[in-house]
Amino acid sequence: MGFFDRLLNNVTKASEDAKPIQPRAPKKAKPEAFYLDSDSSSSLGNVDYMRESKTIRRTFPGTVDSPGTKERVIEVAAETEQLTKRTEGLGGAVRKEEESIDLTAGIPKPVKKTFAEQVSTSEMKQRLKGTAVAGVNTPAAANAAPVARKQELKGNEEQDSSANLTPSLKAGSIDPFRQMVRDLNK
Repeated sequence: MGFFDRLLNNVTKASEDAKPIQPRAPKKAKPEAFYLDSDSSSSLGNVDYMRESKTIRRTFPGTVDSPGTKERVIEVAAETEQLTKRTEGLGGAVRKEEESIDLTAGIPKPVKKTFAEQVSTSEMKQRLKGTAVAGVNTPAAANAAPVARKQELKGNEEQDSSANLTPSLKAGSIDPFRQMVRDLNK
């Protein structure tokens, strides 16, 4: 019965229709637990097949450092795994090479004493001035270039002189553009 049924119905009527409370049925007794070993169990699948050892053979391409085909062979069973073969050069293998231990590594070495060279006063003044006075990017002399470069420069100078027959002295003039148009029309 719901809440509204109790309010709308008469209390005496509800008590007449009520049934006596019956006790619950007793719980069924649990069967006793037993151990089922993996051999007699069918839910695991074919246990004999899982116990057989399988051979897994994987091959890998070589690298630049160690060329050639690499191979790793593993024997695998349900509960065991054993690496039977591993080609040299596969990753994950750590080779322990005997390292020579330097017995004098912890002993400090004697300090080598150095003394400043004697510098003349004129050279010292020049060093104190620094490179800003002498100029870092000073133009080199015309004859300072190598011989091959000199010949290239001479050829370029001849072409430049023929191209600039009438140089304009005014800034912003369009004479160079007119000269280019004349060269294109030739």
